[in-house]
Amino acid sequence: MTTYDDRASLGGVPARAKPSVGDDLTTTVERVRGSVERVIEGKPEIVRLSLTVLLAEGHLLIEDVPGVGKTMLAKALARSIDCSVRRIQFTPDLLPSDITGVSIWDQQRRDFEFKPGAIFAQIVIGDEINRASPKTQSALLESMEERQVTIDGQTYELPSPFMVVATQNPVEMEGTYPLPEAQRDRFMARVSIGYPSPEAELQMLDVHGAVSPLDDLQPVAHAHDVVKLIDAVRAVHVAHAVRRYAVDLVAATRSHPDLRLGASPRATLHLLRAAKASAALSGREYALPDDVQALAVAVLAHRLLPTAQAQLNRRTAEQVVQEIVQHTPVPAAAQAGGLGSVHTTPEFGRPQPRGL
Repeated sequence: MTTYDDRASLGGVPARAKPSVGDDLTTTVERVRGSVERVIEGKPEIVRLSLTVLLAEGHLLIEDVPGVGKTMLAKALARSIDCSVRRIQFTPDLLPSDITGVSIWDQQRRDFEFKPGAIFAQIVIGDEINRASPKTQSALLESMEERQVTIDGQTYELPSPFMVVATQNPVEMEGTYPLPEAQRDRFMARVSIGYPSPEAELQMLDVHGAVSPLDDLQPVAHAHDVVKLIDAVRAVHVAHAVRRYAVDLVAATRSHPDLRLGASPRATLHLLRAAKASAALSGREYALPDDVQALAVAVLAHRLLPTAQAQLNRRTAEQVVQEIVQHTPVPAAAQAGGLGSVHTTPEFGRPQPRGL
């Protein structure tokens, strides 16, 4: 049986090292997760992915049919943290200045005064983002990548932490505009909530029937707690073999015959950051190939464009990513002289840290 010290060595960190996520921060994440799960029943993996994106300093795209709880998930996450929250309802007549802000002439001061837009918040909820025009959608590009807004030659920094949680309906629905490739690439992960199980839907009728659980939801963490968690995620170690494995997965999308557009280098960076956050959520200070594999579909699939032939064969980007994960060799501990990663086979054992 593999001991903790053995697993640490295989993860590429000193055997004496302990998980860098302290008990207080672990408790903070547990409180936030429990708060969100009070509203989103029967979807623990969706809630975990949302927290993973938050701690990895990314942005989340929630895509699904109306009525399955896309906006509810975004609101529950925002209300569980004591920070500034703004909601933007995207419509065809929404202007870019409604998001970023505008400079207005002040008669008394005889100068322009900047009025911040809705993007100036720590958590921004973009509801039905693909109902706005591409020009308005592009207003988010600079803020999502560089965490700043430039208006009339003046640059304004956005607060920290900063996260955009956007919802969108499937492109085939009426009145929607496909997100451009550059916009989709800014989102670290895309998730589909899906329909609840009959048991979860029955419980939803009992809980949501009389009053919305969002009304009683109170903040269970502060913004500075989230910043501490983000700092802990940044300190998570990623061995060279694990980094190479992430690069191999992304590179395979660029040469796959069923794809006419593969994942970008930004996708590789997002995959690595998400893997580090997943490791921290599991109570580890080092990432494993398992972390990369578990997040590959959510991080990569929305960035890929299948070929026309693949679409005729009803091959989805998610299926292609799953196939790539199955065929890409997983690094073994023997590589890099034992300082690589853990091979996901029984002889190495699965890590059993305290976790979250």
